[in-house]
Amino acid sequence: MTRSPLRTGLLGAVAALALVAAGCGGSDNKKASSGGGAPIAGKPGGTLKVLSNGDVDYIDAGAAYYQFSYMVTSATQRPLYSYKPDEPLKPAPDLASADPEISADAKTVTVKLKSGIKFSPPVSREVTSKDVKYAIERGFNSNVANGYAGAYFGNITGVKAYQDKKAKEISGIETPDDQTIVFKLDKPTGGVVAQALVLPLSAPVPPEYAKPFDAKNPSTYGVHQVATGPYQVEADSSGKLTGYQPGKRIVLVRNPSWDKSTDFRPAYLDKIDIQEGVDPNVGSRQIIEGQSLVNGDFAPPPEIIKSALASKKDQVALVPSGGNRYVSMNTKIKPFDNVDVRRAVLAVFDRNAMRLTRGGEALGGLANHFIPPGIPGFEEAGGEKGPGFDFLANPSGDLKLAQEYMKKAGYPSGKYTGSEKLLMVGSTAAVAKKSAEVAQAQFQKLGFKLNFRLVTPDSMYTKFCNVPKAAVAICPNVGWLKDFNDAQTILDPTFNGKNIVPVNNSNWPQFDDPEINAAMDKAEEIVDAGERAKAWGEIDKMLTEKAAAVPWIWDNQPNIRSANVNGVIAEWNATYDFAFSSLK
Repeated sequence: MTRSPLRTGLLGAVAALALVAAGCGGSDNKKASSGGGAPIAGKPGGTLKVLSNGDVDYIDAGAAYYQFSYMVTSATQRPLYSYKPDEPLKPAPDLASADPEISADAKTVTVKLKSGIKFSPPVSREVTSKDVKYAIERGFNSNVANGYAGAYFGNITGVKAYQDKKAKEISGIETPDDQTIVFKLDKPTGGVVAQALVLPLSAPVPPEYAKPFDAKNPSTYGVHQVATGPYQVEADSSGKLTGYQPGKRIVLVRNPSWDKSTDFRPAYLDKIDIQEGVDPNVGSRQIIEGQSLVNGDFAPPPEIIKSALASKKDQVALVPSGGNRYVSMNTKIKPFDNVDVRRAVLAVFDRNAMRLTRGGEALGGLANHFIPPGIPGFEEAGGEKGPGFDFLANPSGDLKLAQEYMKKAGYPSGKYTGSEKLLMVGSTAAVAKKSAEVAQAQFQKLGFKLNFRLVTPDSMYTKFCNVPKAAVAICPNVGWLKDFNDAQTILDPTFNGKNIVPVNNSNWPQFDDPEINAAMDKAEEIVDAGERAKAWGEIDKMLTEKAAAVPWIWDNQPNIRSANVNGVIAEWNATYDFAFSSLK
């Protein structure tokens, strides 16, 4: 299920990775990784070390929206609902005690909470529905700047008044008692709200403790956070995190307030030590040859995967990501405000060359629209063949056609003649760098002059691509995972104009088309599954026709572990689940 930017370091193996056909490689949790059976039992105790190139996007679960960040929040926080590792389509009650109740008119959602779940010290009290209400409200606080609150919870009654500071709370979130929370909606989007309750924004936050931190801009609650999951970020007696050093380390230890009887997570490990700033080439070799290690935000280079599959294939797991990968062009910056310029870029792009930087065909199918396989709406948008637009007909690129589109855009020579350099910001992580360099070459074919910069994966998002005022023209290494199994989660946060926000923005192209925005607003209210898939499939076609970005792969994700690790894959996130993994 997840939302959020894909691992920017995602690399693939070479074409010889035949295991992709099975959806996974040699994880000890083969059954869970491939969708059948339950995760194998683990041995309690020990420390798992996680090697990472960059940092989480935000340590605060209320702002987190990055795949690697969710590896941490799924171990430390308990939203109302969560996915078990081997059940990526049906969420299980987590903080909630049962499935959500949706009214017949889809404008009211009611959730009952479990009792006995407590916050970690120094709060240490039992969680109530008011803590969930505050957690969702703070997502609309500009000091927290949650990236998806508006997309999924924006129809809750009273949100606008709260955002405009005309109200001190969101009136449509009601807490009639400590174990009940009710969401009242202005539009019939109860199904979407119910599904979105798997996101970490619904994990409780104690208002009496967090409000002073949230009053600061930006909020400092993240470095004073309390946990409800089996683990917490190591902290001192006052609650200040001692186990988080940005860009260097995150240390998770057991939460003394956690009651195993209330949770489905086994939480075998005593400690998870996340070490950041690790070179992917060096780290990959350490993981394969070492002990008690797994990868975090990067995946191994193709040559290391190839070697591991030849001799240690049980230490490799390949998982369909449930997402896409694309190159974004900022439609607010000239010349990318011109649709024919964007179509020219799509026409010239060698998507085969882009995929080869990840390892070739084994790493996923060539994308020619945005909804990935397995998501309702994929077939309706054209399936593997795509919607049939000429500028995506040749996966190796068509320079002649691209030049025709440039001429339509007002460039008689067929190439861009502007003198300015356009800012292009990519990732340093492993072959993500190679992908960025290949993308750079595609733009240069059409005469674009680029100010090409490479930064760490977390900085690429938090300081550049996610920040509209940074005025980045091209982000070549972006990708998106589903938040849950619905096409809205692929298209709405990333291309709906109403979701462009000043901080933590995930509409990287800043795409804002009134006709498509209206179609999305209408589609989000559709309840019937077939009609909903058709509507979002048509929106996908519209976005592709407008060349909203350059789609190039629906990817599979490689994960590696040391031989003594029982690595359990969370299919919803395509990464290791710390709360289920263990040491042998």
